[in-house]
Amino acid sequence: MGSNEIREAFLKYFREKDHQIVSSSPIVIKNDPTLMFTNAGMNQFKDIFLGNSAVQFPRIVNTQKCLRVSGKHNDLEEVGLDTYHHTMFEMLGNWSFGDYFKKEAIHWAFEFLTDRLKLPADRLYATVFEGNPSENLEFDKEAFNYWKLYLPTERILSGSKKDNFWEMGDTGPCGPCSEIHIDLRNQDERKKISGSELVNKGHHLVVEIWNLVFIQFNRKSNGQLEPLPDKHVDTGMGFERLCMAVQNKQSNYDTDVFQPLIEKIEDITAKKYGTDESMDIAMRVIADHLRAVSFSIADGQIPSNNKAGYVIRRILRRAIRYGYTYLGQNDPFICRLVPELVNHMGHAFPELVAQQKLVEKVIEEEEYSFLKTLETGMKLLEQTVEKCRKENKKQIDGKSAFVLYDTYGFPLDLTELILREKNLSLNHKEFEEEMEIQKARSRNAAKVDTGDWVIVNDKLKPVFLGYDLFETETRISRYRKVSAKGRVYYQLVLEKTPFYAESGGQIGDTGYIENGDEKIQIFNTLKENDLNVHLANSLPKNPQGVFRAVVDNEKRKLTANNHSATHLLHEALRAILGSHVEQKGSLVHYDYLRFDFAHYSKLTEEEISAIETMVNQKIRENIQRDEHREIPLAEAKQQGAISLFGEKYGDVVRTIRFGSSIELCGGIHVEATGNIGLFKIISEGAISAGIRRIEAKTGPAAEKYVNNQIEILREVRQMLKDTTEPVKSIKNLLEEKSKLEKQLEAFRRDKLKSLKATLARSTQRKAQANVITGFVEAVDIETLKDLAYQLKNDIPDLFLVLGSSHEGKAFLCVSVSENLIKQNGLRANEIIKTLSPYIQGGGGGQDFLATAGGKNPEGLEKAIRAAQEIIK
Repeated sequence: MGSNEIREAFLKYFREKDHQIVSSSPIVIKNDPTLMFTNAGMNQFKDIFLGNSAVQFPRIVNTQKCLRVSGKHNDLEEVGLDTYHHTMFEMLGNWSFGDYFKKEAIHWAFEFLTDRLKLPADRLYATVFEGNPSENLEFDKEAFNYWKLYLPTERILSGSKKDNFWEMGDTGPCGPCSEIHIDLRNQDERKKISGSELVNKGHHLVVEIWNLVFIQFNRKSNGQLEPLPDKHVDTGMGFERLCMAVQNKQSNYDTDVFQPLIEKIEDITAKKYGTDESMDIAMRVIADHLRAVSFSIADGQIPSNNKAGYVIRRILRRAIRYGYTYLGQNDPFICRLVPELVNHMGHAFPELVAQQKLVEKVIEEEEYSFLKTLETGMKLLEQTVEKCRKENKKQIDGKSAFVLYDTYGFPLDLTELILREKNLSLNHKEFEEEMEIQKARSRNAAKVDTGDWVIVNDKLKPVFLGYDLFETETRISRYRKVSAKGRVYYQLVLEKTPFYAESGGQIGDTGYIENGDEKIQIFNTLKENDLNVHLANSLPKNPQGVFRAVVDNEKRKLTANNHSATHLLHEALRAILGSHVEQKGSLVHYDYLRFDFAHYSKLTEEEISAIETMVNQKIRENIQRDEHREIPLAEAKQQGAISLFGEKYGDVVRTIRFGSSIELCGGIHVEATGNIGLFKIISEGAISAGIRRIEAKTGPAAEKYVNNQIEILREVRQMLKDTTEPVKSIKNLLEEKSKLEKQLEAFRRDKLKSLKATLARSTQRKAQANVITGFVEAVDIETLKDLAYQLKNDIPDLFLVLGSSHEGKAFLCVSVSENLIKQNGLRANEIIKTLSPYIQGGGGGQDFLATAGGKNPEGLEKAIRAAQEIIK
């Protein structure tokens, strides 16, 4: 069976068992502060386990895109070195929310593997939780007894808490699990040693393929476990490993999941997989990382220098580096693999097809950029190596390597490879110390201590009323104390809330809750999974009381203006630039809006003007909002509603329509476009490959911006003493300025020629050098450098030191010919360090030319005398 057939067989089997097929959630997490990426199939169902969301379907089946490159699940450095670790992988899963439990989960897992996929039962092993007396957890006899119906007892193994007790995190739902392992070794190997001795021992052919998790406890912050009222099943099967087993391969990379990509790499690089271990590793890394990066970009995460974007950039750079070092690829080539990936996986994941052009463009630009970085890094490393040799050291310091790694993105393993070639090594201890300092900085910056939720009333189910109300009477459902960056605040969940929680690009509401004389300020509202969490600096004296919750009405209205303007802007961009325009991010603030979109060229002034005109026309039309809060997703799409890639939508959605603009959106909007008042674009530019950003203002903020521009124009007219044609006057001034600059440059060239002749006549022959030292009146450092270059070209064996003062500053320039550097060891960059203290300054440069600037012109005479002593 091919990989696409295996995936379809899994979904079909569980559909027959009354499971609802749901699509994969995006690989990039939006509303969970504890995660950057989806790292397990259960992420999108976390709220159900936590009791924050109602169960819509008691049985679910899906395949989930996952990424594991950070935190405790970090497989990045193993990827490519072995045959089964991956960054991006698919997790096949079947789920029960309070419906079936261990009996059905075990039976269906065994039946699917042996009956539908025809895997040999005698190669399967099951593990069950052995128990943990310190937590009063017993051996999972229930799972053991069910497994005995399908496997002999010698192939049902006990597993430790580490291997067979699954936990979501330090707190939350958890429970014992039962892993299914398969032994893929040949018969001779199996006769020598039983597979039962190799389960969970890291053998590459005795691997776990499926984990059946039985969620039956809740872990509290004090470490105690309590039984859950409803028991759930959460299973996860590694798709790539399953394909290896079904297709009878010795490596995940030998399956048709990866082979089409590896064959394409062979075509492009003219290298053959299977002939050299280093090249094989490189091809595996590139094939794996291409998938991770492509899916992340398709889901809306562009490589960048922070958070999730930094992780994606790091994965891509690792792939580029392997191609550069081991496959001889000095030009972008990973972008050329994208069509093959889309061809193979686009049917199962249509977002790849829709975003193919963007994925290719972003990867290509990142490749160009990092290949330049590699060049820069190589030069810096060469300088470090040269310094090391001068000092007769065999080891470069860890700090230098860390600067290369951290500042320039130069991979550590490439640094080590180059050092080995030069018979040098790296001080690993120093490097790790620098790395730990940085990690500690990051940990401290991000450290958040969150206490347990204190349940005030567990019968109060949170309801959002903010689409209709600015205030409401409410009660507190739960609260908790939070410590972050030395600050203590509280998170409150309200029974009924008018506060919009930050999501979909729109900032969270602020305001207050009050009870009698007590008023508690709400300084932000965040979305945590499916809860609206209100942030307050203090806790009410009586959390059980009844409160009046009030949103800052003025900020809310301004925010609504900007959100509705964002929809009108999106429509205008698509109408004027083309239907390829897609939203890639947004920020809706009460003071301004920011809109990121896919487009491949800078907008012209004419295009910007046309966009503004179209949006303002829609505003003047005063189009009434047409809102549907609960409409089937299929019906919304049929009506032409625009959905955003990277967002996960339920079966029932909310649509916002203003005339011909219709989008799926959960944000706050104006009742009619006329409320927006005025729309004005204030900037447009690129933020990454294929992604551009517009910032704009609306309403009072737009009026203020326009009035400021008018005031600037008024001041310009006053300065020009011209109230009729200021543009013409400015053009005349610029032309006059250009003429004067040309005249000035001609005077400068004449002066330079005269100075050069005077200095050349002052040349003195001392030993093996032609020496020029002296002052040049009132010139800047660039003029000194020009003189040095010209004299060096005309006069052999030149040693030159020139000083000048200009606009209250002192300057020094030292030039040394190549012969003097080689024969006498004179180096301009070392001499300048000796001379610069005389002028109370500093400087540097290269062996043949160095400069310095300082604040003490009186010291120039001493500096010149010191230079004359050096040549003696």
